[in-house]
Amino acid sequence: MLWKARSAGAVLKIIPARVQAAGTAHAASSVKSTVFPSLCPSQPDSKCRHGTIISKKGFPKQGLLKEKSVMKKEHIRNVAIIAHVDHGKTTLLNSMLKQTGAFRARREVEDRVMDSMALEKERGITIAAKNTAVEYKGVKINIVDTPGHADFGGEVERSLNMVDGAILLVDASEGPLPQTRFVLKKALERDLPVILVINKIDRPDARIAEVISETYDLFIDLDAREHQIEFPVLYTNAKTGVSHKKQGDGSSNLEPLLQAIIDTIPPPTGDDEANLQFLVTNLDYDPYVGQIAVGRLQAGKLEMNGTYTLCAANGNHGGVKLSALYSFYGLTKKPTAQAEAGDIIALAGVDGVKIGDTISSAANPEALPRLVVDEPTVSMVFYVNDGPFAGRDGKYLTSRHLLERLEKEALRNVAVRIRKLARTDAFEVCGRGELQMAVLIETMRREGFEMTVSKPQVITKKVDGKIYEPVERLFIDIPEEFVGRITEKLSGRKGRLESLINKGSSRVSMEFLIPSRGLIGFRSQFLTDTKGGGVMNSLLEDYAPWFGSIPQRNTGALVADRTGRVTAYASYAMEDRGEMLVDIGTEVYAGMIVGERNRPQDLIVNIVKEKKLTNMRASNADATVILRPPRILSLDQAIEFIAGDELVEVTPHNVRLRKMELDASKRQMKARKED
Repeated sequence: MLWKARSAGAVLKIIPARVQAAGTAHAASSVKSTVFPSLCPSQPDSKCRHGTIISKKGFPKQGLLKEKSVMKKEHIRNVAIIAHVDHGKTTLLNSMLKQTGAFRARREVEDRVMDSMALEKERGITIAAKNTAVEYKGVKINIVDTPGHADFGGEVERSLNMVDGAILLVDASEGPLPQTRFVLKKALERDLPVILVINKIDRPDARIAEVISETYDLFIDLDAREHQIEFPVLYTNAKTGVSHKKQGDGSSNLEPLLQAIIDTIPPPTGDDEANLQFLVTNLDYDPYVGQIAVGRLQAGKLEMNGTYTLCAANGNHGGVKLSALYSFYGLTKKPTAQAEAGDIIALAGVDGVKIGDTISSAANPEALPRLVVDEPTVSMVFYVNDGPFAGRDGKYLTSRHLLERLEKEALRNVAVRIRKLARTDAFEVCGRGELQMAVLIETMRREGFEMTVSKPQVITKKVDGKIYEPVERLFIDIPEEFVGRITEKLSGRKGRLESLINKGSSRVSMEFLIPSRGLIGFRSQFLTDTKGGGVMNSLLEDYAPWFGSIPQRNTGALVADRTGRVTAYASYAMEDRGEMLVDIGTEVYAGMIVGERNRPQDLIVNIVKEKKLTNMRASNADATVILRPPRILSLDQAIEFIAGDELVEVTPHNVRLRKMELDASKRQMKARKED
């Protein structure tokens, strides 16, 4: 359904400050994380039922298994942890791994151990979904840690394909936030049962009762079914590894949560004797065995000595043999001789396997439906670096290197698309948002790649001959003194105010509907305008007719006219012309952007000019010159800053801003033609 504007006479509701719910005091924050015997891995009890026959009515919603009967795998649970950014998913999983004995005794375990990528640790967010497993009372619990940011929604969507339920983590103070809505919507669409976990209950500003009420409202707003709304609620302090079924029940570990997983999340179903069907949901790499395919075994049995068929997008390929077969436990993958239906496993040895492929039997290959995720909304063009300093830093410079790396990313990330352009040195990369693009570029530069990238552009659709563009629902939380300024800025970017809530404590929550184009380059400006005190999140709402022209950066650039090093003398001369973006001593070239001008037009400057020495002594010769420090842009800020005729040059050691056309005379000729 296409997005439609509300009537012009809609009334804006101003909601007064909320009354904070009185919460029960907890002593959980003082409880130390301990390993308790009942949680330690053990062999399944002899009395434990490992399988229960169910009828055809018990088939999963996907209806993928086609045998007459399947088994409930009572000794397995598959669950995903979903939440808004920074609500404690990875921290909670850390505590679960510690308490279930997944780590050796006395082993020092770092915080956020599941965030194995350097960028994840630096940014404090989960970028890629990860698999692990713990054992509790003879039951293997496969757990998927998912990203909380909508830009990595493809990871969430494919991860939910492997599980039978979800743990929804919500901050006891912040409550459900925009990304909570996104991940919960995806879980409800798959008809997954949900366990609500209120985390950070030790916060002094916790408002537990109100947060639970808000979460119920969110379920109803997302059209949850009656059985989905009847979810259990638990209370946790992920840092100290404590969970409670009831507030103040005296629990000192995560046993209530683990028990809730077993009681609430249904066991997977599958017939070990049925025709083999294994859906590849993720790809990993190991230096010893090569590419690893990760997914859930929907039906049948996988054995190391078997021969199978790869059902790919381009047809079936027989004669497939495995070089390795793994099950998950803790942070490791344990080699196994065979895998049973319903389990989440990993395997190696299948050449050319891609996400969405099915590994099936050799005799009767049957492909499962391929994974379908939301389409990309943003694109950027990646160019081979043709600047004067090309090749100084990087190892991989050519179009062949660039294309191979981008295609490799598209194989691993189902939300990324690669399009070849008419020119051979440029490729269009489509994704979910600026953050996803920035993470990809940063990853590539650390691998030794050099490239230049363009300004992000939205991806449009044609409906009945008209152009439609993506529209986002923007949620912001700011000090009330900045309401007027932010409203004015967003109105200029075609944003429409939907609601305004005075939260008390001098803070205001606002909700806008705005074209995705209006948010490109806005984040840095938003942080500046709110003096770092604002919080901004957005979700894709729908597509709407083209909104027309949206002003972006209203300032020009200071552009270097020659190669050399930036001097203090020349920088001082630019004090009244704008703000410098490079430091003194930085090597620059003609066409490189060295500053932001305080007027709309670009200005070509000699930023390497030196003071000429004479034998005449000026009266102020010994005066001390104090320069304003330059504003050095990060990669994310550089991508937001550039205009349509500018590029970001990215190398392993440098981020430079430049004009797309380096020659000043050619830029002027082009500008005259456009006028």
